[in-house]
Order: sequence, then C-alpha cells, then structure tokens
Amino acid sequence: MRYGEIKRKTAETDIILELNIDGKGESSIDTGCGFFDHMLTLFAKHSRFDLNIKCCGDTNVDYHHTVEDVGICLGEAFRTALGDKKGINRYGDIILPMDEALVLAAVDISGRSHLAFELDIPAAKIGDFDSELVKEFFCAFVRRSEITLHIKKFSGENSHHISECAFKAVARALKEALQTDEKYKDEIPSTKGVL
Repeated sequence: MRYGEIKRKTAETDIILELNIDGKGESSIDTGCGFFDHMLTLFAKHSRFDLNIKCCGDTNVDYHHTVEDVGICLGEAFRTALGDKKGINRYGDIILPMDEALVLAAVDISGRSHLAFELDIPAAKIGDFDSELVKEFFCAFVRRSEITLHIKKFSGENSHHISECAFKAVARALKEALQTDEKYKDEIPSTKGVL
C-alpha cells in the first residue's frame, strides 16, 4: 500500500492528512471551506485515492492559509507515498469535459516541480471562496510533490464548472500516471535510473 500521513501545525493552520494512493476513492474532508471540501472530495473520487483531511485554519481571515497548507500537506503525503516510484507509468493526461467546460491536465512524476497553469476563472469568487486559490492549491501541491503539472482550459464560462473540471482532470491524470505495470515493477521509468 502506497501511503502517506502528514501532520502540520503552524500559527495559521493545524492539519492532519492521510493519503492512500491504492485506495477506492473514499474520503473524509473537513477544511472549514465548503467549496474546497467539495473539490477535494471529487479529487479523491476520480483519482481513486483514499483521502482524509482535518484542517483547523484561520478562516476568520480568509481561506488562503488553509488552501495553501492543505496543498503543502497533500504534496508531502504524495511524495512519501510514492516511495522509489518503481513500476509506475510516470505520465498521465486527459482532456476532461464538464458541461461547457473543457480542461486538459497532463502530469509527469518527474521529481521536478513545475506548474503550467492556464485556467482563466471568470468570477473572483465561487460562493465565499476566492477563485485565485485554485492556483495557490496546485502551486503548493506541485512544489511539495515534485511533479510537473500542466492545466489548460479550452472552454468554459461557469467558474464552478471550470474549477471542478480542473480538479477532476488532475485526479484522472494522476491516476493514470501512478498505475503500475507488473512487467516493469522493478524498473524506474527514467534513463537516469532515478526520479
């Protein structure tokens, strides 16, 4: 079982996060932000990762610290759970539709942190959630997980649909990248011999 558990406590957030990459998509998410909980729940479902998150943050200020710190913790748990990365596909991609929204996500479990983010979200807020925090989450996740991630919107008008489409697309791309092939279970998918 590929598993990671992270506990992080700062002056701004107190987080306990558990990730099982070889799960069933089950989750228990409580960040204090309903929209963010929704995004993480569907992320777990579509990646088939089991994900438990409890975050107590300074949401009286706003959701920035909560979103960024959950991204940090998820990235650290992801990197821990992957271990030596033997036998993984390494690459995954999808162009995912959700109603009028169409988003591409492509991932390389490369050991190098890079986020290419072309996801124009028209509304400044989705409920009480600042739309710019979608990028903040993925930035934090990519930095700590040490992966390359491209997210690109081809179409979309509804800010909720666009954001949801992005989270689902990233989940599906990660699911594909982390699948293993029994024939190559002892191989690192790189000519360098390390990722």
